[in-house]
Amino acid sequence: MAVMERRASIVWEGDIKGTGTLKSGDSAFPDLTVTFSARTEQADGKTSPEELIAAAHATCYAMAFSNTLATNGATPKRLEVSALCTLDRIEGALTITVMDLTVRGSVDGVDAAKFQELANMAKERCPVSKALKGNVQINLTATLA
Repeated sequence: MAVMERRASIVWEGDIKGTGTLKSGDSAFPDLTVTFSARTEQADGKTSPEELIAAAHATCYAMAFSNTLATNGATPKRLEVSALCTLDRIEGALTITVMDLTVRGSVDGVDAAKFQELANMAKERCPVSKALKGNVQINLTATLA
């Protein structure tokens, strides 16, 4: 049986130039407007699948890394994680090609080398990283503050 299931839905109106309204199944976030132009041109206050994947990856990685640090004798005080999801056109088709994760951490009990080792370990353990692995190149830059 699943540990947890989460739901989101969208109502799309019109063709590719139309507009969608993304809703959280658990009211975890307010309704978000989605457009194709926000995906390929200017966001103008709207979101895209790539931004949502980046948000999910940054959040999931922060959780995985904090746990990896703690279970390896380090005390994470603060982790600042960002994710940059790259959308390219490959052979005429839009394709998510790269996810760049960046983490800067204030952590007691590790030096820079151990921080990097555990950062890489967390990347392998992160459920979103696992979902993207083999389809998207995942780069990690980890800096101990």
